[in-house]
Amino acid sequence: MVSNIAGGRPPQHGVEPGTQLGALESYAAQAHGHLGAGGDQLTQLAGLLRPAVLESWLRSVRGGVDPMEPLDGRGLRGADLHRYREAHPTAALMPLIDKLLVQDTAGTGLIVVVADQFGRVLSVQGNPDQVGAAAEIGLRAGDDLSERRIGTNAVGLVVRTGRPAWIHGPEHFLHRMHQITGAAAPVHDPDGRLVGVLMIAGGVRVAQPEILALVKAAAAAAEMDLLLAAMRSSRHGSPGGQPVDASGRLGLDVLGLGQPQLSIAGDRIALSQRHSEILLLLTEHPEGLGADHLALLLDDTDLDNGTIRAAVSRLRAVVGPTVFGSRPYRLRVHIATDVEALRAALDSGDVDAALRLYAGPVLPRSTAPGIIDIRDELRVRLRTAMLSSGDAALLRRWTAGAAGRDDAAAWAAYRATVDRESPLYAQIEAKIRVLDRRLGADATWMQRSRS
Repeated sequence: MVSNIAGGRPPQHGVEPGTQLGALESYAAQAHGHLGAGGDQLTQLAGLLRPAVLESWLRSVRGGVDPMEPLDGRGLRGADLHRYREAHPTAALMPLIDKLLVQDTAGTGLIVVVADQFGRVLSVQGNPDQVGAAAEIGLRAGDDLSERRIGTNAVGLVVRTGRPAWIHGPEHFLHRMHQITGAAAPVHDPDGRLVGVLMIAGGVRVAQPEILALVKAAAAAAEMDLLLAAMRSSRHGSPGGQPVDASGRLGLDVLGLGQPQLSIAGDRIALSQRHSEILLLLTEHPEGLGADHLALLLDDTDLDNGTIRAAVSRLRAVVGPTVFGSRPYRLRVHIATDVEALRAALDSGDVDAALRLYAGPVLPRSTAPGIIDIRDELRVRLRTAMLSSGDAALLRRWTAGAAGRDDAAAWAAYRATVDRESPLYAQIEAKIRVLDRRLGADATWMQRSRS
């Protein structure tokens, strides 16, 4: 089935549309050999991959993505997917996408993929045989194509960088995706926020510049359609900043480097740093916070009550007047947060689930004292659970990520789970020595700076 989506047999050297593409494929295949060897061999990748692809591969390695990962059943499915897709801003664009891309590509053996701003696939359209083949390698509606989840791919790279991208064959980090090529482009709303990704995927002919140009043109048309819709809405007295209906289920995502998001029954709204700080602090204090207390949690300098009132007033204009009350400021409805989910996993002792939920620190750019306390608490709890687990797979994922990459204690715990005769043991030992030398150098520098 995989060969169907590739348009026949896997690409062979010498029959590509130009020698450059054949060389790219050959070099990427060599890079996978170095990737499998690991350790010092990773330094060999730089001369074999395009710069953007190399950076994505290295992020994938640090994130603990397994290039041999098999297809699993995880993803948004059934009624949940339908509700999410219907409420998403790209739902209004589907007739246009069908006209510009789907109708013209359905008979060519190519497929059209629409994803949301996080890399979640909303739809896969094309010839049923090709759509079925795509499903077998992980291009299914409801699947997560983010770089964090499956490593280097065209959709994930667009989500990460905000720029058009194409990924050919073995440039994909996952082996199961090596028989396809994807060309993808971002779709932004009138305010410049990423709302979705369009991709054409298929065989080697997708690597032609004309395909990427086609996707970019369709994305530009979609952006114009969103702009015109916003203008029509504004003329009829329904500006884009209309408060949300608080009767729907509310969620708040604040973990990791991405922009904080408020979700209402599956629909997502980007929040500013200050608004997300206020909402998170209110979820952490169900008893409510007075203006003075909230000011201290937001800023350990002199933040006056007038500034707090203005910030809360602007937040009400975003989330609606019924979400929280005043005197003290207190939530009137439950807001489910990814912080709450992470704590629940830790409380139940499910370290594997906790690590999957931990997309990164809580609001990492925030300097608010109350947020720093939450951030430090969660990281310490997760790290402690990880060190106590003695689970080699979990420790491997932790030390591969940004949070544990330079964690000497975690590397030592990881080493304790590995056979001393294993090549992996030597690699871990080398990493620990590097960290020890760095720690020694830092200590020496600190002593000299004090003298």
